[in-house]
Amino acid sequence: MTTTDTIIGHNEHQYIVDDSWGLLDANVYPVTDCHEMVIDAANRLYVLTNNTHNNILVYDLDGNLLNAWGTSYHGAHGLSIGTEEGNQYLLITDHERHQVIKTTLTGTELMVLNYPHETGCYASADEYLPTETAVAPNGDVYVTDGYGLQYIIQYDKSGNYIRHWGGKGDAEAQFNCVHGIAVDARNKNNLQLIITSRNHNAFKHFTMDGQYLSTTHLPGSFVCRPVIKENNLYAAVFRSGHNMNLNSGYITILNEHNQVISTPGGTAPIYQNKILQPQQQAEPVFRHPHDVAVDDKGNIYVCQWKSGQTYPVKLKKVIH
Repeated sequence: MTTTDTIIGHNEHQYIVDDSWGLLDANVYPVTDCHEMVIDAANRLYVLTNNTHNNILVYDLDGNLLNAWGTSYHGAHGLSIGTEEGNQYLLITDHERHQVIKTTLTGTELMVLNYPHETGCYASADEYLPTETAVAPNGDVYVTDGYGLQYIIQYDKSGNYIRHWGGKGDAEAQFNCVHGIAVDARNKNNLQLIITSRNHNAFKHFTMDGQYLSTTHLPGSFVCRPVIKENNLYAAVFRSGHNMNLNSGYITILNEHNQVISTPGGTAPIYQNKILQPQQQAEPVFRHPHDVAVDDKGNIYVCQWKSGQTYPVKLKKVIH
């Protein structure tokens, strides 16, 4: 890990590394893997861990702990946030429980989505290992079965099955490690889904009803879920070069045209004939970054998987 005066990133997206942000007493608030994060309307950061002493750590943006809860999510992997009737809620994706669990912001369970037997694709819950969710403006929930059979399953806000698509494969509309998903609302008149195919080093773009549109290739980057803030897309890259290249992660940032414009911790993005050239880790700032959250000032919070049970790192944006 680097010192707090290290600056990483490229172009207008450069950051000062603060690895002292959010440090806690590991005997009281232990983490195993910090998998994902969201920021609520009150600027509280929710960090999902798979340590059942405290699956959720809640911080303010200065790194002070506000709350901790959750003792039953052994496979806690995905964390998304939605709004219903003016109230925000969380969706926890647990691949060991083979479920998606909807909770209040303080941990009361509201709804559970079990394995999608309605698809006819699954012989049992054991084949279903979901990794992520996204919530549409109408409340529909999209689930990625990233460690299972690689389908996207769409439900309405009440948990009723609508459709599924995808599956494992190398066709345009298929996936290999469908690790994450986000609703792309940057064009308000043309909502789309951005879906990770991590082992393809790619984001794939779909209509809201599952029709394939295009692929954004990210050669060298084993990317996690897409996170959209204003006009940009941010993502953690948990490994680079090849899938067994340990401790080789970084962050990637794409603009509204889905072109990489900065790679904090990685090599600078270079395009030749409009094709992004392969990228890799340039500085050992991160081991296995697994997700990012971005605040209204453009600062990035990074949580990590299999990285020494570390707390999130803050990247403070440099103002040019």
